[in-house]
Amino acid sequence: MPGEDAGAVLLVDAANVVGARPDGWWRDRAGATARLLARLAALPGRTVPAPAGGDPLRCAEVVAVVEGAARAVPAPDGVTVVRAPGSGDDALASVAARVAGEGRDLVVVTADRGLRARLPAGAAVTGPGWLYDVLPA
Repeated sequence: MPGEDAGAVLLVDAANVVGARPDGWWRDRAGATARLLARLAALPGRTVPAPAGGDPLRCAEVVAVVEGAARAVPAPDGVTVVRAPGSGDDALASVAARVAGEGRDLVVVTADRGLRARLPAGAAVTGPGWLYDVLPA
């Protein structure tokens, strides 16, 4: 589990997280993504309950992968936005491999089983429900 001292990179599959709540996101995918990114901006530097229990998790950095119509959404301060030119899954897997290769603790937020299978060993993976629980309203 990621350490509390250095903190972890929180890598968010934005399309998957937005799609996890039936709140009308399909009518305005870009708007729903912008709202998620704005909420994610509160997490860097914050300590939250760990996804699987255990020691609390300090979010050192938040990275969100966006795709499709959401690529045009501006990045709020505090969130690194990766604009996938094609497949969001490919972009997220690439970022995850880079972060893991740097030896940094990594928590990936996605419910996509196919994507989960592509993540590097050692990456902690959790679903959108955990993220919604720790995000400010």
